[in-house]
Amino acid sequence: MTLTTVVGSSGSGKTTFLNDVYKSNKCIYIRQYHLIRPYMTVTKIPNFDPTKLPFWDIYVREETADGIKVGGTMAGEFTAGLSGGQRKLLLFELICQRTQGQSELLIALDEPFAGVTDDFVPHLVERLNELRKKHNIILVTNDHVQTLTELADNTITVSAVDRTKVQVNDLEGVDRQRSIFALSIGDEFNHTSSSDDFKFFLDVEIFSNQALIGIFIFSLFSFGCLTMAYWDSDTDQTALVVVAGSIIAYFCINPYLLALVEWRNAMEEEAEALLHSSKSMNRVLKTSLTVFLVFIISWAEFGIINAVINGLDDIKFWVAIFFDNASLTFPFICLGIYTKLDFASVQILGSLPFLLMVFFSTTFSPGAGVAGVKELRYLFTRFYFWCMLPDVGDDMEGCPASDINMLYLILSALVGLFMFLFYELIAAIRSKSKDLEHVQLRESMQDQEFHQLQVTLYGEKALRKFNHLGSSVHSKMSDKTGSERIEEA
Repeated sequence: MTLTTVVGSSGSGKTTFLNDVYKSNKCIYIRQYHLIRPYMTVTKIPNFDPTKLPFWDIYVREETADGIKVGGTMAGEFTAGLSGGQRKLLLFELICQRTQGQSELLIALDEPFAGVTDDFVPHLVERLNELRKKHNIILVTNDHVQTLTELADNTITVSAVDRTKVQVNDLEGVDRQRSIFALSIGDEFNHTSSSDDFKFFLDVEIFSNQALIGIFIFSLFSFGCLTMAYWDSDTDQTALVVVAGSIIAYFCINPYLLALVEWRNAMEEEAEALLHSSKSMNRVLKTSLTVFLVFIISWAEFGIINAVINGLDDIKFWVAIFFDNASLTFPFICLGIYTKLDFASVQILGSLPFLLMVFFSTTFSPGAGVAGVKELRYLFTRFYFWCMLPDVGDDMEGCPASDINMLYLILSALVGLFMFLFYELIAAIRSKSKDLEHVQLRESMQDQEFHQLQVTLYGEKALRKFNHLGSSVHSKMSDKTGSERIEEA
C-alpha cells in the first residue's frame, strides 16, 4: 500500500484538496482541528485501549486514568482533559486500532503532526508505517516535511497560482479533479453492529453531560421563583400565568437546543474518525433525549401552574402545554441535528416560531390585527391553547368547536416538522442528482491518462486488488488488456 503527501505553500488549498478526496470517497478522515465532544471519558470509548497511547502511563501512575476526559471547549463551556496534541494522538491511535482487522482502506490525515511535540513524532511515524502495510494513506503536512517526504511513496504539490492543476510526483499540469478521482479508491470501513455505541451514548450524553445538570438547576430556580411570585393568583389572570410558565419552560431548554449545532458537528467528525459506528443512530438518540427533556419540562410547567392557580388540572391542559412547547422547540431539533446549517442560522431560524407566535397568534390581543393577516393565527398552537383556557377562550376570535380543537392544536404543533420533512425530501432529490452527476464525471475521466495516473500512485499490482467500481478496478481502462491499451495509445 502507499503513503501520499500533499504539499504546497500556505493558502494553496491543501486542506481543500483533502476535503474533496474525502467527499469523493467517504474515507476515514482526521481533520487538522478535529471536533470531538470534550465531556466524554477516554476509558469509556468503546473497543479502544488507551494504554497504547504514548502518554497514558502518566495518568496510570497518577491513578487518574479512569476519569480523564477528552477535554476542550464546546458550546462555550470548557472541560479540562487532554491537550490538543494529546487529542490528535488519541484520534490517530483510535483509527489504528479500529482498522487492524480490515485492509485496503483509504485514510486521510490533515496535519497529523500539528500540535504534537517532537518527542511523540517517532511514535506517529511508527504507527504510520503500520497503517501503510494494509491501507493507503494520504496526508497534508507543513510540519516535519523532511520526515514525511522520506516516508512518502508519492508527493502531490498544489499551487496557489493555478488551482485547477496539481503536480503528481514528476508529472506536471495534472487536472486537479482527475487526480482526486485517481486517489479516491478504497473499501468502505465495515462497522460491526453491537450495543456498545448505545451504551456509549448513554454514558456520554446522560451520565457525563453536565448540561443536563445545568438544565435541572436552572429549571428548579426558575420555576421556584415562578411559584413564589405567582402564588395564589386569581383565576382571571390565567393567561398571564400560562405565558409566564411557557416563557420559563422555553428558556430552561433553550441553551441545550442551541448547543445541538456543535453537538452535531462534533458527532459527525467523530464518525469520520471511527469513534462510533452510526451517525443516524446518534441523531435519533439525541432527538429522543431532547424530546424527553421537553416532555419533563412540560410536566414541571403543568405542575407549577396548577400550584399557583386553579382550573387547569385536567390532563388536556398538559397535552396543550407539551405541544405548545414542542411547536417552539422542534425547529431547533430539526435544524440543529439534521441539517448542515451553522450556529447563527439555526439560532435565527429556530427562534422564528416564537417570534411569529408573538406577532400573529392573536393571543396577546384577542381579535386584533389587520384583516387577512390575523388569519395566520390558525397556524399557531398557542391560539388553540388559548381557546381552551377558562374565561379566555370566549375572547378569542374564530375558535374551533371544542371537540376538534385538540386535533387542530396537535396538527398546528407539527406544521414546522411537516415543512422540514418536505424540505428534506427536496434536498434528498437534489443530492441524488448531484451524486449522479459526480458518478458521470468520474466515469468520463476514466481514460488512458486516468489509468496511468492511478498506476503512478498505487502501482498496477495494487490496483488489481480493489474490486469495486468506485476504486476504478473495473474502470474502462483497467478492464482492458495491456495490448489494447497500447493500441489505443
